Amino acid sequence: MSALRALLSVHDKSGLVDLARGLVDLGWELLSTGGTAAVLLDAGLPVTEVADVTGAPEILEGRVKTLHPAIHGGILADRSDPAHLADLEARGINPIDLVVANLYPFADWPGVEMIDIGGSAMVRAAAKNHAHVGVVVDPGDYPGLLDELRSGNPLSEITRLALARRAFAHTSSYDASIVAWLDAGLLVTGADHDAVDVSVLPDTLHLGLERVDELRYGENPHQTGARYRWAVDPTGWWDAARLHGGKAMSYLNVLDTEAAWRLVHELGDEPAAVVVKHTNPCGAAVAGDIGEAWTAAHACDPTSAFGGIVAVNRPLTMAVAGPLAEVFTEVVVAPSYESDALDTLRARPNLRILEAPPPGPRLLDVRAIDGGLLVQGPDPVDDDVDDWTVVTRREPSETEWLDLAFAWRVVARVTSNAIVLARHRQTVGIGAGQQNRRDAVRLAVEKADGRATGGVCASEAFFPFRDGLDTAIGVGVTAVVQPGGSVRDDEVVAAADEAGLAMVFTGRRHFRH
Repeated sequence: MSALRALLSVHDKSGLVDLARGLVDLGWELLSTGGTAAVLLDAGLPVTEVADVTGAPEILEGRVKTLHPAIHGGILADRSDPAHLADLEARGINPIDLVVANLYPFADWPGVEMIDIGGSAMVRAAAKNHAHVGVVVDPGDYPGLLDELRSGNPLSEITRLALARRAFAHTSSYDASIVAWLDAGLLVTGADHDAVDVSVLPDTLHLGLERVDELRYGENPHQTGARYRWAVDPTGWWDAARLHGGKAMSYLNVLDTEAAWRLVHELGDEPAAVVVKHTNPCGAAVAGDIGEAWTAAHACDPTSAFGGIVAVNRPLTMAVAGPLAEVFTEVVVAPSYESDALDTLRARPNLRILEAPPPGPRLLDVRAIDGGLLVQGPDPVDDDVDDWTVVTRREPSETEWLDLAFAWRVVARVTSNAIVLARHRQTVGIGAGQQNRRDAVRLAVEKADGRATGGVCASEAFFPFRDGLDTAIGVGVTAVVQPGGSVRDDEVVAAADEAGLAMVFTGRRHFRH
């Protein structure tokens, strides 16, 4: 009986020598290519070059080396089919029982020469023929593979099936990264060539994702939950975040923290703080220092802040940590922590303390529906007041302009229908997730509890009737920002003029469902 044969051709050579030595000790014959063969030879291991098997040297600077019947016939032959075995014997081809391959790191260095052809073909061939051939694409699987082979039995069916699944996931993710790179090229090229029709959303989506975190549970304890990241370009802030203390994150912890961390970075370059509950801000503020910002954000709605998420865009100081430690909080996230502040927060064993870099740009918004996905582009906040239109007789004052821009950023991240009341760049009342705008205003007014006098009102969509605006006027609001676009805009603007309000239209709504 001829020796079992393994073909090793890897870009990532971690663990390679130990795997190869283990296979040789078990009596396996090694085949290899180029740099992989050189590493094995340097380690003193017996290896046969693929070129010696095929009788064809590598050509095209390595673009063609394993694409040969002597290799793919050995991988793809169905050992239970007499016709396949006869083909092998007639052509002098020996079977290959194990393929160990991983592909060029295209995601790290995208370019034509990083598009792996031979490696992908070998991996897919071995995975297709997993009934007879093992395939390994992850060095992390080497020890388990050797342990199973050392038992004296061939790889089990379940092992071969699991390895094949990983192999196809590997090539699928790899192809998705190439598609993303080509899409980016089309976007650049299309800007200068009318012949290239590039839409914001592509004709197809290739979502290569890998699971990186098992969460405590999903939205509810009876649901499972996990965090996945793009395998194409895994550069999200979550992978760079450092957990200084607390329990493992749950699904809602991640979801709410993402909302808080993004919003606090959208509030500008000055010290800012945000408190989020159920993905909605229940308080936000910009102030002279981070302690003042957190105090103001928390004061908006202390009741809702119970069990919330706190995000600050400055190093977290004792001015925040001291009072924050007295409030039940699920997660706090900051760019860094003063040492005494960190010690104070760590005294709360269940508080998750995250240190993180800024978030990246907002990407596609994807939701599951029956039979597919619902996809939309990101929703940037248009807070350039130079593009806004004053529609009332009175223009906003300088202070009102600052408050209007602040409130507009916040209301864009509140679930619709949404109203934000703010004063001195501090939210004082937030009405979220109401089925009509009048109730959203009433809820915001109730939460403001008299603090909206002299402040501003932001509505993420137009006022369909004047009744909602009248409610805001009744508590002393002096300026309003809204998209405009209602058939009753004239009526609403007239109400503002009657009360001496300043009102601006942004021309863009920010529905959020």
